[in-house]
Amino acid sequence: MTSAAARTPLAGRLDALVIDGRVDAGRAVLTPRGELVHGCAGTLAGTLAELPADIRRVEVDMTGVTFMDTAGLQFLELLDDYSRYHRTPVRAVRWNEQPRRILELAGLDPTDPLSSAVLAPRPAASSVVVLERAQQLQLLQEEVQQLRHAIASRPVIDQARGILMATHACTSDEAWTILREASQLSNTKLRTVAAAVTASTGTDPSPPPAELRGALRTAIARRRHDPPGRP
Repeated sequence: MTSAAARTPLAGRLDALVIDGRVDAGRAVLTPRGELVHGCAGTLAGTLAELPADIRRVEVDMTGVTFMDTAGLQFLELLDDYSRYHRTPVRAVRWNEQPRRILELAGLDPTDPLSSAVLAPRPAASSVVVLERAQQLQLLQEEVQQLRHAIASRPVIDQARGILMATHACTSDEAWTILREASQLSNTKLRTVAAAVTASTGTDPSPPPAELRGALRTAIARRRHDPPGRP
């Protein structure tokens, strides 16, 4: 079998999903690596389509999956559809901590979410439980968005820290404190502060706005234990 892969809109910053597989005596073992996010179901569909017709059992080893958002539930639905259509047992096991949290909030057994006990019909949940689960999933979705934003912001923040370290002979931790305090003093997002610092250097420098420039000077002066300079 060949590996299948899919890129996310944040390719290069998040880990693209890759699925390797092997077949041995009617048993297929799939080993996904990366993240179960948007597009993961399409990657899995391509892998399942390559499985031989005489497969009698499928095991999906999730050890290599480091991150999962609610789109990962589509991954499980596709495995379940394959199992039902081909009348073939499918197991998805060895989940890591963060994906397990998603499974638990979705009401699935993290040891094997495709087990017959989980897929069997169950009494309808009360409206309170349904509402609580929907709120929990919403919080998880917000947490995922915050994480993606942090990943996207990291390069410009690291660059700004390097500029401050070189310009003001400070440590990495001190540069981080300067950025954070300037953000608080000017009521400006940290990434915006970092972008302004990086824009102030280079071949075509652009100075930060006056308010942010003053906040940076105050934060730098505090690090030096000197009185704040004038903006």
